[in-house]
Amino acid sequence: MSHIRTDRVDRVGVITIDRHERFNSLDIQTAQDLRRAGLQMARDSLIRVVVLRGAPGVFCSGADLKFIRDGGNADDLAYLTAPGPDANASPGGYGNAFKQILEYIHSTISEIRRAPKPFIAAVDGVAAAGGFGLAMSCDLVVASSRATFEWAYAKTGLTGAESATFLLPRLVGLRRAMELLLLNPRLTAERAFEYGLVTAVRDVDEFDADVMAMAKRLAGGPPHAFAIAKELLNQAAGMDRLDVHLDRELLELARAADGPEFAEGLEAFFDKRPPAFAR
Repeated sequence: MSHIRTDRVDRVGVITIDRHERFNSLDIQTAQDLRRAGLQMARDSLIRVVVLRGAPGVFCSGADLKFIRDGGNADDLAYLTAPGPDANASPGGYGNAFKQILEYIHSTISEIRRAPKPFIAAVDGVAAAGGFGLAMSCDLVVASSRATFEWAYAKTGLTGAESATFLLPRLVGLRRAMELLLLNPRLTAERAFEYGLVTAVRDVDEFDADVMAMAKRLAGGPPHAFAIAKELLNQAAGMDRLDVHLDRELLELARAADGPEFAEGLEAFFDKRPPAFAR
């Protein structure tokens, strides 16, 4: 069963992460299906704009930590654990399980940035860790009044991925990016708007209709001009370095996931207690 739903309303494509029982987190199957949907929507010339959303009440909470704790998908780990220059995971570590998921999420993010059409993140509820990064990678972010945004990686001793360390300083500046990374505030929708992370905030009751109205307005715009203008802005913002940075993010997060800080953070997460990193 796929937890990624795709729909089309005229020239608007809609991708919905629908795994509400796991807070719309991504295991490998969901990450693969998200990548497939993202590529299809990005490359379908009949679709002029894409809306990325979560099942109501949650946007996305990032990689599924239960999937990570359980060791990932054993049938799909062979290419990550076979002898070779990258086969350096620590025994009992979790880096390869993260790689399974992040390689697909990072590919999705790269496709969103390259797509010759606007992507709108429709954030209704929690956007944390990888979900935060997914939202930030979109061209526009519309938040419901109950949306929250949180870096969250450091809670489990991780370094950040899913484009967050690349995009944050470009979106909010270095000082505020450091604040979000080190102090990890949970931002309300209004606060995220003040920071420059969010394009617009809408009431919950009007949220879906307002997002679709924005999407239809964009779909009625000049597709060639939008495509070239997006490409030029990406070039000006140094997005040509995004893929290299995503590779570094994946490498460093996998190393962190093989270390003792993540082991403690993961245990604390499931014990529902604060982690004890300083030991």
